Amino acid sequence: MTTQDVAAAIDEENAGARPQARRALGVVLIVAVLAVALDQGSKALAVAQLTPGERIPLLGDLFGLSLVYNPGAAFSLGSGATWVLTLVGVIAAAAVVVFAVRLRGARWGLALGLVLGSAVGNLVDRLLSPPSLGRGHVTDFLAYGDLFVGNIADVFVVVGVGLVSLNLLTPSPRAATNSE
Repeated sequence: MTTQDVAAAIDEENAGARPQARRALGVVLIVAVLAVALDQGSKALAVAQLTPGERIPLLGDLFGLSLVYNPGAAFSLGSGATWVLTLVGVIAAAAVVVFAVRLRGARWGLALGLVLGSAVGNLVDRLLSPPSLGRGHVTDFLAYGDLFVGNIADVFVVVGVGLVSLNLLTPSPRAATNSE
């Protein structure tokens, strides 16, 4: 086999990988856009239908609806540094896009799309909601007992991070084929 044959084989393999990489990035972007739309739509519905401070039980005391505006992160941590949370959201979204460009496969696309959609969904609130640009409070309405109140973006980030963990623990079909 000559060096030209090796180069041709590498080019052929890389040519096959490029569409898969583009497909993964496409999956990330589609999932992220859908996640942001669901998150923002559910927040708009919650604001239109719920009264702040009122709790509507759905599963007794375990789960219900309660409209709150959260200046902080999970469990209202960092509520005095909302602008820092906005900056962290921008950095997280950018990091997910960088990873999405480098990783391949639809399962990575789904996982990273959910994480990106979650970050952007809450970032929209931080940027556009009162009290001011970059210091906005996140709209939360899913009440988990007396533990915390969250939103759809929070659900998506938990599922997305769970899928990332699963992807890291499960060998890719390509790696499994190469090891045999």
